[in-house]
Order: sequence, then structure tokens, then C-alpha cells
Amino acid sequence: MENAERVSGKLEWRVNVPDGTSNVLVSESDQLVNKAWLWLKGLLCGLVLKIWRFLYNAWNLGVAEPKKVIHGVKVGLSLLLVSFLYYMRPLYEGVGGNAMWAVMTVVVVFESTVGATLCKCINRATGTFLAGSLALGVQWIANKSGETFEPIIIGISVFLLASATTFSRFIPSVKTRFDYGAVIFILTFSLVTVSGYRVDRLFELAYQRLSTVAIGTSLCILITMVFCPIWAGSGLHDLIVCNLEKLADSLDGECFKDDKTKLGNEEGPSKRMQGYKCVLNSKATEEVMANFARWEPGHGRFNFRHPWKQYLKIGASMHNCAYCIEALNSCINSEIQSPDYLKKHLSDVCMLLSTNSSEVLKELVIIMKTLTKSSKIELLIGEMNFAVQKLQDSLNSVPNSFIGPTVSTLQAPNEAKREIIPKTTIPSLMDVFPMASLVYLLIQIAARIEGIADAVDQLAGLAEFKLAMDENSKQKKSTNKSTSDNQDHETMKTSPKV
Repeated sequence: MENAERVSGKLEWRVNVPDGTSNVLVSESDQLVNKAWLWLKGLLCGLVLKIWRFLYNAWNLGVAEPKKVIHGVKVGLSLLLVSFLYYMRPLYEGVGGNAMWAVMTVVVVFESTVGATLCKCINRATGTFLAGSLALGVQWIANKSGETFEPIIIGISVFLLASATTFSRFIPSVKTRFDYGAVIFILTFSLVTVSGYRVDRLFELAYQRLSTVAIGTSLCILITMVFCPIWAGSGLHDLIVCNLEKLADSLDGECFKDDKTKLGNEEGPSKRMQGYKCVLNSKATEEVMANFARWEPGHGRFNFRHPWKQYLKIGASMHNCAYCIEALNSCINSEIQSPDYLKKHLSDVCMLLSTNSSEVLKELVIIMKTLTKSSKIELLIGEMNFAVQKLQDSLNSVPNSFIGPTVSTLQAPNEAKREIIPKTTIPSLMDVFPMASLVYLLIQIAARIEGIADAVDQLAGLAEFKLAMDENSKQKKSTNKSTSDNQDHETMKTSPKV
């Protein structure tokens, strides 16, 4: 029995198979252990794989957009510096236990752009100061009114000011620029007035909180403007230029070429022609960046009072143009198409108009990039309008261009005449309507591009763009300069030495 008990834990069950082989049956406990190990192994491998993918995507994001990495570093640096209020004894004794408000201020107000950070910092500082001052005044009046009326006056003041400030947030001008300041005003006023009912040293409490907020906002403004500043105005300018380039690529005329692309072909519009979708989706971004750009000081090529509102007008004109391009794209890809002879008759003129429209947009891109006035923009707009007139004339000549033999040239009965005239050569309303819609959209696009040019011209006048020098004037100036240098050199040679 003892030997049996000693070897019972090592017994193996074998099953003899008719072919002479034997299989070992594993116990249930070993199977559970193997399953648990495989599950744990798969869990660990999946977790490691997810972490690796996350780090890989984060690395790619940092390489593609280094501004986000810079913003993270600046936030970390700001929190490191403001934490010294706790670490250093003199600073901690100066602000007291309210040093955490400075840390909260840095976390809340530090944004990715200079304009956004300035907007939040000024809103927070102004709201805190106004609310603190008003709360101290209300508390003083409440103290003078006696213990009976003190809570009543404080409650009524909190109700009235909180209601009025909350309602002011629905006013568009306040919501656009001072919404965050209104929230801070409500928060600070409520905290100071309510806590002042039980706190004796209310003035000291308000002073400490205001000083910590001032320290946090000042530190954020200093770091965001000194260390690798990211300007909202420059970002808005680059966004408008990029959208103009995408509109120009969407009107390069490739969809009207018979050799490469045909009207109505599903593979016609290239990927570049889909750039108008980015223009349609950028309206909210433009409004936010324009609002923040107004808070920024002069930087780079932009003055302090640069007309950032005009960029919104340019963006609105581009959005209207992008809507027409979207409708044009839908018309090109529509299942109902005009006959081939109509397409051949109008494709060259349509391609000419789309190419001229694209050239106007490309010249506007140069104006925005260089911040200079162009001497060629009026000429390009004139060529575009001439192409519009030519396209209208071609569309009006469609019925006369494809009429078959007339009645007077046929020597046959009336019934025979009807059979001889080819039906396909006389365009019907259903044949002309798709092409007429496309022509109408092209004309509308040209008109809206002219509106974009007018908005850019207004920006050039408001921002005082300088007149760009063309190549001929540059060559002439360089020639005159070289001639004057040669004359000075010859004069120095012929002049007598003293």
C-alpha cells in the first residue's frame, strides 16, 4: 500500500491504439495549468503589442507635428517652476496654503498657441480681480447691515450677479472673447462671498488667491512667448494659404481633358481635386484662430493691429467657392450625362475657364505668401472673365451647331424629310441640361473667385501690402545698379591721385 501511495502521483495512463502506438493522457490539472499559461501569455503579449503600437503612433505624431511636443514640454516646464511655491519656504510663507491655485491656473490656462494662452490668462486675471473686489465690497456692506441681514444680502448678491453673468454668456460678443472670464467671475465671487461669511480674514484670503493667480498667469505668458512661441495668427495665415492652394488644385482643368479623363467617368476626379473638402471643414478652425489672433502682439510679418477679421471674409468667400466646386464635382460624376458631341463642343472652353480660374487662385496664393500686391492679378481676372464670355457664347451656339439638313435642301415629301434628318444631331432639352448645369457652375465659380480676389485686395489695403516687383523691373534695377557700379569704377580709375 505504501508503494502504491508513493507512486500514485506519478502514474500515467496510456491508451493502446490498434496500429501499435500509445498515447499519453494528461491529467485535468495539467490541462488547466497549460490553458492558464497560454491565456496569461496571450494577455501579456497583447498588452505589450498595444503599448508598442501606442508608442509608435505617438512617435509618428511627434515627428509629423513637433509643435505638439513643444507644447507638452512648455507645460511641464511651467508646472515645474510654479511648484517651487510649495518647495521653497519663503515663497510658501508669502502665498500660504493657496499656492495650489497657481498650479491650477497653469493647468487650466496654458494652451497650445500664444493667443489662446493670452486670452485665458487675461480672462482669468480680470475675472478674478473684478469678482474679488466686488465680493469684498458686498461683504463690507453685509457686515455693516448686522447679523440678521448679512446672509440675506450675500444670498441676493450671489443670485443677481450669477444670473446676470450667466445670461451675458449668451451674448455673441461676450461668448466669443470673454466666456471664460465670465465663468471665473461667477466662481470667484461665489467662493469669496460665501466663504467670507465664516472666515474672519477675508481680505487676506482674497489677496493670496489673486496673487497666486497673477503668478500663474504671468509665468504662462512668459514661457509661451519666450520659448518657441506658436502664434495663432501665423497658423491662420498658413491655413488660408493652404486652402487657396487646394482650391487651385481642384480647378486645374483635368476633368475636361478627353485624353486623360472624360466627363462622367468615375475615375476622372483625381485626389488633388478633392481638396475643396478640407476648405469646407475648416470654417470652425478659422473662427477660433482668428479670435485668438486678435489677442496676440505683433510678431513676424504681422503688426499689432493686423486685420485678422478680414481673414474670416476671405475664408467665407472660399467656402462659397468650395460649395460650387462640390456641386461641379457631383455634376461631373452624375449618371445622367450629355452626348459626346456636346462634350467635345464645350470641353475646350470649359477647360480654358477652369485653367484661368486656377491661375487666378495661384496668383492669390503668391500674394498671401509674400504679403505683396501683384501687378498681374487684374490681367488674370480679365482673362478669366473673357473665358466666361467665350463659354457663354459656345453654349448659346449649341442648337445651331448640330442642326441637320434643312427642309429647303431636300427634294422629297415631308415624311421623307423627317426620316432623313438624323435625330441624334438635334440636341434636346435633356441632352443640353446636364452640360448647361456644368457651364452654369463654372461661371458661378469664376464669379466667386473674383469675390475671393476682392477680399484679398481689401486685406492688402488694410495691412498695407507693398507692391511686388515683377521680373522685368528687377532685371532693369539690377542692370541699372551694375551700370552705376561700372561708372563709379571707371571714375575712380580716371580720377587723379593726390
